[in-house]
Amino acid sequence: MSGYDDLMAFQRETEALSQVAGRLSWDQETMMPKGAAEQRGEEMAAMEGMLHARRVDPRIGEWLEAAEAVDDVAKAQLREIRRSYERYAKVPAKLASEIARVTSRAQGIWAEARAAEDVAAFLPVLDEVVRLKREEGQALANGGGVYDAMLGDYEPGATGAELEAMFGALRPRLVDLRDRVLDAGPAPELTGSFAEEGQLAISTRLAEAFGYDFHRGRIDKAVHPFSSGSGDDVRITTRTNPLDPFNCFYSTVHEVGHAAYEQGVDEAYALTPIGQGASMGVHESQSRIYENQIGRSRAFTGWLYGQMREVFGDLSVDGPEAFYAAANRVHRGYIRTEADEVQYNLHVLLRFDLERALMAGDLGIADLEAAWNDRFKADFGYAVDKPSDGVLQDVHWSVGLFGYFPTYTLGNVYAGCLYQALRADVPGLDAALADGDTAPATAWLREKLQRHGGLMLPKDLIAQAAGKAPSEGPLLDYLEEKFEALYGL
Repeated sequence: MSGYDDLMAFQRETEALSQVAGRLSWDQETMMPKGAAEQRGEEMAAMEGMLHARRVDPRIGEWLEAAEAVDDVAKAQLREIRRSYERYAKVPAKLASEIARVTSRAQGIWAEARAAEDVAAFLPVLDEVVRLKREEGQALANGGGVYDAMLGDYEPGATGAELEAMFGALRPRLVDLRDRVLDAGPAPELTGSFAEEGQLAISTRLAEAFGYDFHRGRIDKAVHPFSSGSGDDVRITTRTNPLDPFNCFYSTVHEVGHAAYEQGVDEAYALTPIGQGASMGVHESQSRIYENQIGRSRAFTGWLYGQMREVFGDLSVDGPEAFYAAANRVHRGYIRTEADEVQYNLHVLLRFDLERALMAGDLGIADLEAAWNDRFKADFGYAVDKPSDGVLQDVHWSVGLFGYFPTYTLGNVYAGCLYQALRADVPGLDAALADGDTAPATAWLREKLQRHGGLMLPKDLIAQAAGKAPSEGPLLDYLEEKFEALYGL
């Protein structure tokens, strides 16, 4: 066992350093002074260079040869270490450091361009990012599909063709449901001005209601909400809009879903390759089921209605049923993170197709904004009004996360499968949620999925938790049942 023990001791240090690098990224999004951007880019490049050197250390290959897996946990650890070793060995250290440096700088440029509605200011650095990520993808693909190789960083085992088929099956029923709902007329809308202090107070209550452990985490504000870290240090961010408190509330619940997954992983796996989520698709299944199937349910919104009245007094919607309809209102909009459940995946499908074209070289950076706007008009029936509502709205491409977007919809598909099983296994769920008690749901998710971390491959983990192989059917059935009832279809 000495080979295995030596390998795991080395890996523990690598995982710890990776968490430090993640903390630098968290700081950049939340507290870093604006003038530190260039220096932070150098710091991130240095960290990535050191991590890359550790991940391709020749001793890893020797330890892998000598290591013996005596149980399923050891087999999973070796599987993930081998996958990482082979992946990083294909990417030159200089390229890895350059990607870290450029994407750190690009993130700040994107934020400023978004605030100024200035696409032209962002495109040159995005061109650098795309060039570098394409080079990385070609190295990883080793003659195979570049986009498939990039997907492997976020959803091991997934392919572009497989996702294209799944998304193709989703689109017709989503578009049909969207059109029928919008034709049925507008739902009640929550209007008014809601002070940030009150929004953040309810945001904290929501995080606590969903089991977020503040002893091992914290909430801060960011332009684009995110979750960061694992184990005993898992941080989340949210944002506020005085005219849209739901943005704050459901951003918080969404990120708590991610954070609860990381906090729920078996502590024996801490600072090991399986001591975090199995994939971004599985991760997204947790954030989406927390946010939507649980957080936007009729039962739970009844409790949230009471919290809103306690903090803000009388609301523009009268009664919990109207509040439930407002929380689930299907409406025209541009922003993916603010989209209703019916239309959310259509936003993801747009990005999936565009980034595949970027990586394949079929779409140039100079043509990206026009391509985005044309596709949006075709999919949603109205034109993008400004860049921050269009091609500049997401941070992902600025930081090089190509292959990430499709995991959002894959996570919704997984969440649909999990929710179907959850409702079958927990018959008293609605009564608990009506009291603001999510424990029956979150405990089920922790036991069935979260505690396992990366022990299993994504599809195997979902199949075990849900009792059957993942497919798009349960998600579509859930959406149709919910919104047909809401809109009287």
